[in-house]
Amino acid sequence: MSVEWYDMIAKRNGGYKSDAIYSVEGLSGETVFEEKLVSMLPNYKMVLDAGCGHGEFTLKMAKYATDLIGIDFSIELIRIAESLKMHHQFDNVRFIYASTKGELPFKDGQFDLIYDRRGPTSILNHSRILRSGGAVFGIHSAEKNKVLERLEANGFIDIEVKEYDEALILFPNEREFAKHLSSMHGNPDYTLQENRKELDNLIIENMRDGRLSLKEWRYIWKAKKP
Repeated sequence: MSVEWYDMIAKRNGGYKSDAIYSVEGLSGETVFEEKLVSMLPNYKMVLDAGCGHGEFTLKMAKYATDLIGIDFSIELIRIAESLKMHHQFDNVRFIYASTKGELPFKDGQFDLIYDRRGPTSILNHSRILRSGGAVFGIHSAEKNKVLERLEANGFIDIEVKEYDEALILFPNEREFAKHLSSMHGNPDYTLQENRKELDNLIIENMRDGRLSLKEWRYIWKAKKP
């Protein structure tokens, strides 16, 4: 995904997020991931949030962490994260502009835990910054085979992967549906008239029992560095 798209979303929405109104029905992988991460964080000293976006989730996790660093390759998102940080009292969080496509500005074995909440799965190619015995923990909605390949290729062990595909994201109307879609991974702005025909097709495809919804498919992975 191009950094230009993320910069655009940051400027348009005030971060990598959507203001769409929706509800979730069923067990959400996102909820499972967050609950497990909250329980894990007190057990690790140095933690990296790979692909922190505008930092909202990072700051939410900061109250459970000892030392937390968030990285992202969008300078616009990092600027928003720094601005949000000013409104919190946490002194254990830092945000750094960095890309997993290149060399990361960290020492070998610097981190005890790296978590990836729908961020760049290429973080798995940087196992050198994770200490021996450290863990990687992530959730995503794409690239499952690539994640497994990268975990194995980089020598991770005790690999666990679990899928969550029972939850439904429910929208009260077409406008909220369009807003949500517009903030998903490189999509165009479906709230614009020029994209109305494509939106109409998506509405038809995602109408279930008279309800406009999207199926939430996520997979969560966890592994350890030997």
